[in-house]
Amino acid sequence: MLVNSRNFRSLLCVLCNLCVLCAASGCGYALAGRGTFLPSYIHTIGVPTFANRTTVFNLETLLTQKVRAEFIGRGKYQILPQNTGVDALLTGEVTSVNIAPASFTQQQLATRYVLTMSARIELRDLRENKVLWENPSLLFRQEYEATAGRSATDPAAYFQQDVTALDRISTDFARTIVSAILEAF
Repeated sequence: MLVNSRNFRSLLCVLCNLCVLCAASGCGYALAGRGTFLPSYIHTIGVPTFANRTTVFNLETLLTQKVRAEFIGRGKYQILPQNTGVDALLTGEVTSVNIAPASFTQQQLATRYVLTMSARIELRDLRENKVLWENPSLLFRQEYEATAGRSATDPAAYFQQDVTALDRISTDFARTIVSAILEAF
């Protein structure tokens, strides 16, 4: 059978269109943040204030507020501060926060610090009384410069920057947890 160039181009065009249609319909990809693996009957999630086993003042409040805001920003679930009268319950515990020097000047004064926070989180389906998602050893790290004071020996150089680092780490914490729960990662 002999194929002329017009028939060949038409056949090639049809085959290309079929390939594109097949690839687009069955690729299995979805946009992040759009899906959820939670049971369909879950409409309310309780997020009570997390436990704080560290000496960092008010860290539990900061983390809890960021997680609630991240859930609310996703817009699919009603987020409540209580642990009763909800379909699912998210509990958390900050187990440790460490601050360690990461770099030094020639005079052996710290100029950069590493803030490390560990926590455990659990999401429980209260209807079925089963754990839907948990991570007993979440670990977050944030580095910051000790440059807010007049010199590296100035206490302000240390204490003013760690608050900003805690805020950044809590934002990362909230995004990571909510994404993991809603997107089943």
